[in-house]
Amino acid sequence: MDQFHGMGAVWTKDGMIFSREQKQGEEASLLLYKKGSREVVKEIPFPDACTLGNIVSLKVEKITPAKYEYNFCVDGKVVHDPYARLLVGNRTFGVQEAQEHEVRCAVPNESYDWQGDQKPQIPYEDAVMYSLHVRGFTKQRNSAVRHKGTFLGIAEKAEYLKELGINQIKLMPAYEFFEMESLEHHAKQYRREEEKEPKRLNYWGYTKACHFAPKRAYAATRNPVTEFKDMVKMMHRLGIEVLMEFYFPQDCDPRYIVACLEYWTEEYHIDGFHIRGEQTLCNLMAKDPLFARTKLLNIYFPVEEIYGRKQLPEVRTVAECNDGFLIDVRRFLKGDEECLKAFAERMRRNPKGSGLINYITAHDGFTLYDTVSYEERHNEANGEQNRDGRVQNYSWNCGEEGKSRKKKIMELRNRQMRNAWCMLLLSAGTPMILAGDEFCNSQSGNNNPYCLDNEISWLDWKGYKSGKSEMFQFVKELIAFRKKHKILHMKQELSLTDSLSCGFPEISYHSSSAWYGELDGQNRKIGVMYCGKYAQEDEMIYIAYNMHWMEHTFALPALPGGYGWKVALDTGKGIYREEEWLPLADNRQVRVPSRTVMVLIGRKRENVRENNRTLRNNHKA
Repeated sequence: MDQFHGMGAVWTKDGMIFSREQKQGEEASLLLYKKGSREVVKEIPFPDACTLGNIVSLKVEKITPAKYEYNFCVDGKVVHDPYARLLVGNRTFGVQEAQEHEVRCAVPNESYDWQGDQKPQIPYEDAVMYSLHVRGFTKQRNSAVRHKGTFLGIAEKAEYLKELGINQIKLMPAYEFFEMESLEHHAKQYRREEEKEPKRLNYWGYTKACHFAPKRAYAATRNPVTEFKDMVKMMHRLGIEVLMEFYFPQDCDPRYIVACLEYWTEEYHIDGFHIRGEQTLCNLMAKDPLFARTKLLNIYFPVEEIYGRKQLPEVRTVAECNDGFLIDVRRFLKGDEECLKAFAERMRRNPKGSGLINYITAHDGFTLYDTVSYEERHNEANGEQNRDGRVQNYSWNCGEEGKSRKKKIMELRNRQMRNAWCMLLLSAGTPMILAGDEFCNSQSGNNNPYCLDNEISWLDWKGYKSGKSEMFQFVKELIAFRKKHKILHMKQELSLTDSLSCGFPEISYHSSSAWYGELDGQNRKIGVMYCGKYAQEDEMIYIAYNMHWMEHTFALPALPGGYGWKVALDTGKGIYREEEWLPLADNRQVRVPSRTVMVLIGRKRENVRENNRTLRNNHKA
């Protein structure tokens, strides 16, 4: 070979070139198949001499991707090319391939018309993220889509996501991971010596994989490449970004990781990546010009080390996945002591140099409905004697474990869920919603369904169709409220100082007394006021969080002359339409029931002669 053309299979005008890493002492050969056949038509040994470093290349003339597929044979074992752009053959999810030649590698050989596709380029502060599992999102019979559990199924739900207010989706692994690989490395810690490992699959996808290829089992058609691109293109047309999770094992070659993400960025127009695993190379990729407009998510980014202390990126591309937000918010939600200060800091935090992804639920834990319905994990179906999954969930069942028909308990659970939505969607940073939480999806208390491909892990859409769809409407309206008020989603962290000399800081804390937050360990309530002037808005927003089991009175700061407070939201009752906002009879204070969040809007009075008796009646109501 006179030059190196890249790893994997490369199609040239006079044939195909195959390249792989050759370890010392390995015997490797190329296996060629006629398209659609399991029979090897030709086996060609790779040359002993490396062509570049430890890379060996082999050119086969007069063959095309339209007619041939391939695998490698290494030391007598058939293996897939880790750089393969496509896997073909029988790829039914959760079914082990019966023959070693059943799955083969291929090179996509058709062009794709993106029709002028443009990435939405949504800043972190304006994004509302929605995390989903491709298969589980629409696999249930009641999902109301034709192509269940597929990329097309997601496309069929695009208008639903748009209606909810989502402008960013994050896919759990959607590349070719091998779900039937042994999970002994995960299960052995929960299994006694005498116990045999139960047969299980890796439903989530954080396992061995061919990262360059979209998962064929997630495709409704025989062409996962085109189907995936169609899904991305549709999302972009609706102003929705598509992010992907990637898990790279510890022994992954750094060059492989970078090449993989570059490929998905260029070939599939992916808007960002959540990178999991030991070797993430996040610092390097944050400086890579190719990723200058691509979002990169990880558990931590040393921003100063990446950009320097005085230099910040023109566009925030890196973002921290904030697991601490989940813990502190759940503790405050259930009324724990010694967590008010942490909550106040979490809901305001918004770093200059990086984004911040906030969430109360994720795939590896309770759903939101289960967070207010279970105090103990119920993972019996996992086959590990309920020993796997998180022990501490920071959850509260509201008085009864699991399903309940008691009206008071269900009313409390619904109010607690609405409280949680307020804490998430009215905080700074980027809120991330776990798919199904918006219509009270439950996993029956299972907080670790990593090996379950059934009704436990699939979204149950009956909640969307039933009376529980009221929660969907609440979330939809709350997202719209967040988007409407820029002061709730600013680019930089709000200050506690009055930088405009307008008489009000950007954000301030209150409680029983105005301008005094009472952030001591025993307190379970706080009032947070936002001054809209800092976002060129002529309104004040006051959010009263009362997570105590008793009613409390919140003192309200005095507003400018001609202004008055109105109630826009009460988690015990819902979100009011603007024309139904309830004026307060007393603009100095507001009574907030137990375990309730109320949102007040301070604006100019339209009619200063409003009937006080009516106002009092409205307030009491």
